Amino acid sequence: MLRFMPVGDSMTIGSTGEHTWRYRLWRHLCAAYGGPFTFVGPRETLYDKEAEAPVSYAYADPGFPRGHLAGWGEGWIHMAPLIGDAVRRHRADVLLVSLGLIDLGFYTDAEQTADNVRAFVAAARAADPRIRLVIMPVTPNIRAEHDAPFATQVARFNELLAKTAAELDEHSSPLLLAPPPPSYDIHTDTYDGTHPGASGEHKIAAAFADAMHEAWGLGAPYEA
Repeated sequence: MLRFMPVGDSMTIGSTGEHTWRYRLWRHLCAAYGGPFTFVGPRETLYDKEAEAPVSYAYADPGFPRGHLAGWGEGWIHMAPLIGDAVRRHRADVLLVSLGLIDLGFYTDAEQTADNVRAFVAAARAADPRIRLVIMPVTPNIRAEHDAPFATQVARFNELLAKTAAELDEHSSPLLLAPPPPSYDIHTDTYDGTHPGASGEHKIAAAFADAMHEAWGLGAPYEA
């Protein structure tokens, strides 16, 4: 059985009442992937905005494997120390990673964030030398439209991430870069300029699905 682990921040964990891109990708793989698979991880909940904590199980459709390693307000700096144990305990085969917005917004600059990407990959490979990784750059967001220094850091990090992915790619442990969807529009694909609505969830899921199909022949092109 192929075991996927979604890793991310608020865009990946989602909040009460949402489907999440994790669900959208699961639905796609149910139709497109020819073998058994599941989603794994040490967490299953959504973020509850009223409780200000990840305590909600109120998915729009809870009928899917909800395992993940994602957290509201968490970034590479938070996940790098956790990923090794998560990979070992949950026997993940493929990591689907969407991180960086929180790091650049609150904790680290582009260069420091890229260093944490390297630490994350090293820890994952120490846990499983054959782990596969698909990493998405920081997606468009409302802060980058109004905060020029932040936008510069996002652009710089995405450049560094592309270089880092190319440098760290290995035959035994491939690392793919899944570009943000070219049609992603924060005004129509998010509900607040950052967090994906239904169309945004589909587009993020499609970016991961299409990257895996093109590079590894896994599944098929995404169909919403």
